[in-house]
Amino acid sequence: MTRSRRLMGLALGGAVALSGTVLAAPAEAAPSADTPVATTQLNYVAPAEIHYTWAGASGFRYQLGIWAHDFWADYPGVTPPEHAGPDDLATGTDVISSRSGATVTQQHRSTGATATVAVPVGQTYRAASGWSVVTQDAAGALHILRAAADGTTTDLPVTGFPSGAEPSTFVTGGSVRRLAVVSTVDGVASAGLIDLADGSFRTYITGVGASPRITFNDRWVVSGSKSIRVDSEPGTEPGTITTPYLGSAQAVVGDQLLAADPQFIPGGEKPQLTAVSLATGAKRIVLEDSDGAYTATPDGGLLATGGPSSSDWHVYRVLPRPDGDVSAEAVFTVAPNQARVSGLMMAGGELLMFGNATVNAGWDAAYAVPLDPTGKPTGTQVRRSPYVASSPCLSGDAACPQLEALGDGRFAFLYTGTDGKESVHVAGLTTDTYSTEPTGDSAGRLGTGTGRYVLYNGGTPGIQKVADFPRGADGETALDRGRTAAAVWGQRLWAPGTTQGSVVAYDLKAKKNVATVDTGAPCTPTDIQAVNTWLYWSCGSSGPAGVYDRATSRAIAVPAGQARLADGYLVRENRTTHELLLTDFHTGAATTRTVAVLPTADQNTGGNTGRWAVDRFGGNVAYLTDKGQVAIVTAGVPTSPLAQMEAQTDPQAGGPTLSSPWRPVWQLNKPSTWTLTLSTGSGTVVRTLTGSSTAAAVRPAWDGRRTDGTQAPRGTYTWKLTAAPRDGQGPDLALTGTTITD
Repeated sequence: MTRSRRLMGLALGGAVALSGTVLAAPAEAAPSADTPVATTQLNYVAPAEIHYTWAGASGFRYQLGIWAHDFWADYPGVTPPEHAGPDDLATGTDVISSRSGATVTQQHRSTGATATVAVPVGQTYRAASGWSVVTQDAAGALHILRAAADGTTTDLPVTGFPSGAEPSTFVTGGSVRRLAVVSTVDGVASAGLIDLADGSFRTYITGVGASPRITFNDRWVVSGSKSIRVDSEPGTEPGTITTPYLGSAQAVVGDQLLAADPQFIPGGEKPQLTAVSLATGAKRIVLEDSDGAYTATPDGGLLATGGPSSSDWHVYRVLPRPDGDVSAEAVFTVAPNQARVSGLMMAGGELLMFGNATVNAGWDAAYAVPLDPTGKPTGTQVRRSPYVASSPCLSGDAACPQLEALGDGRFAFLYTGTDGKESVHVAGLTTDTYSTEPTGDSAGRLGTGTGRYVLYNGGTPGIQKVADFPRGADGETALDRGRTAAAVWGQRLWAPGTTQGSVVAYDLKAKKNVATVDTGAPCTPTDIQAVNTWLYWSCGSSGPAGVYDRATSRAIAVPAGQARLADGYLVRENRTTHELLLTDFHTGAATTRTVAVLPTADQNTGGNTGRWAVDRFGGNVAYLTDKGQVAIVTAGVPTSPLAQMEAQTDPQAGGPTLSSPWRPVWQLNKPSTWTLTLSTGSGTVVRTLTGSSTAAAVRPAWDGRRTDGTQAPRGTYTWKLTAAPRDGQGPDLALTGTTITD
């Protein structure tokens, strides 16, 4: 780690007075909370467990997790048949059966048609499939019962069932025309099918073991490694299946054995639903990331749960195709389980939710959700940091966790070591690395930060530091000074000057004062914040407070109270009324509205990183609801033109190469889409790269090769970056410079 550079006694003075007038604070509007444009939540990483309790041709019934409550889901676009009843066995694919004593009640779910089957005295209920009920009498014979049109029950004896056979298992699921029976004769177990239409029984596979797994449809019967066609000639020997999933067969669909094991995944393999052709032996993957629940359906299909994450978790309906293969269609989205949000951040069109989304205690991390310019989520939740195994704050810290989104995809937080000393940590670009810079202090507070720079206010009176985290490297101390009100925006630190109301900009790269502004404040500010051309100052909780627009030299009075500055507006929380108040000052006159009424009971005491958050990089406002979800409201304030805040464009030593590309970083003030061209001195373009910013930072990578993949010769190349604002507000930004390849 680079040794810190200490600059003591930094002079901040020489202000030129531009305005000495302090305006009266405007009256605030009556509370009328905004309607959120969207609501999201922190989802547990592990998907919600789903258990199927019934499946039919129109939908399915299920339970979630450990809860015993049944829910219903309909398949999209289902048209009920014109007629359904026991006289049409094919319509039994949508029949729900329930039994009470000797009475079986049947209902066709999509048409509502009903029937009742009475089990005769001397017979015992064994199974139900569609409109058919299978029973066994005292002599061991099997019967098929169905409701007749006159309300009576018909009894069709099963023929061909081996004399003396003892049925042990009745298997339904793959068909309403057939039902599988496992029976034992002279100690040998066999599997066979009852034809429910004519009552005939045929044994297909012998020696199936004591507890076989039987899967079947109207074309095949499978047990273990053995399979046989239903229409094969009597005496035909079963074939042998070669697949590593023999113990995890879920269903036979068409000519395919569908197999997956949600409990055990062989080393090096992904959780997948695999199809093995019973006709050819060919294998293919039907569903990636399918490690959920499964159930064979009476229409010859399979329900399978799967998806890449809990935020993208679905029930798929797998059905046979005419050619014997299968198709899979998502028919239902499984809602994720909600985890507790411990902290909020917003920057550059990204919402970062901090909390534990795992079952492991203490595994906190930041999870990102991309947002459109209005604040609506445009993608699913993705973990964006390593797990933090211990609290990043001191025990009992009322501002825990302290978080600061930096606008380049990263965020800063305080970490307390075993010695009680704090370090500034920065994470967010990968899930397995972070950068750190020790402060040597404790009980401190994070100030503002953007891109590579993070402000730290130490607990010891008088200590203030700026930690520098270039690219992805560990940090160093870029500035060490006496503590005052201060703010970091881009590569500048803004702090009070030597005259009342003056604020001075110190360039953290050039290491000198570069600008002085008279804000008109009647005090030495106790709080300073900077966003684009806006400078916010406050004389304390009782005020006054104001914003100075450096672009127009306007002083704008705003309400007093702890606030968070954004682009053209600021947000503050009234801790008495629990209102979240937005003050829009972009026109030069401040107007305030209530964007939300926060829960009376605190979800988190971390203020603007716990209960609510503001996107300083051209974005909106988010807050925690009383249900622990995150609501987003559109700020409705025009954003500033796209501009560069800081850049790191120095050449890549020893490169660029495939393994060590040139990785410049342009920190902009809001999200963009970008094009980077690299040209020779004569103007010939050798490579064009395009992309979308990470939050508000442009992060391309050039491996030193031309568009055709050949190595570009060593020399000096001109780069040109053209960035277009993703919110469509303002002109494109064009930047240019040179880089050298070794």
